[in-house]
Amino acid sequence: MSIRLYHNPRCSKSREALALLRERGVEPQIVEYLKEAPTTAELERLLKQLDLEPRQLMRRGEAVYKELDLDQPALSRAALIDALATHPILIERPIAISGERAVIGRPPQKVLELL
Repeated sequence: MSIRLYHNPRCSKSREALALLRERGVEPQIVEYLKEAPTTAELERLLKQLDLEPRQLMRRGEAVYKELDLDQPALSRAALIDALATHPILIERPIAISGERAVIGRPPQKVLELL
C-alpha cells in the first residue's frame, strides 16, 4: 500500500497519524510541506480528492490568515489557492493520500480509512 503523508513534524496530530500508519506496517512517503510547498496544481488535485473548497483546507487560526485578510468572501478560489501555495503553514494537516483518495487526519485516526 502506498500512502503519501503531508506532514509537519512539529504538529502532534501529524506525528500521531504517522505513528498510527507505522504501527500498521505502512511506511508512508512523507512530504514535509513546509519545506516543499505544494504547487497550485497539486493543491487543486488535493482539493478535488478531499472534495473541499480552499477555505475548508485553511487553518484559520494562523496569524498569516488574519494578516492576509483571507476571510474576505470576495476572494476568488484562485487567490485562496495561491495563498495556500505561498504560505503552506495555512494548510490543515496531516493529509494522507492513497491513489485517488485523500483524508485530513483530524482526528489522526481518519488516516486509517485509507488502509
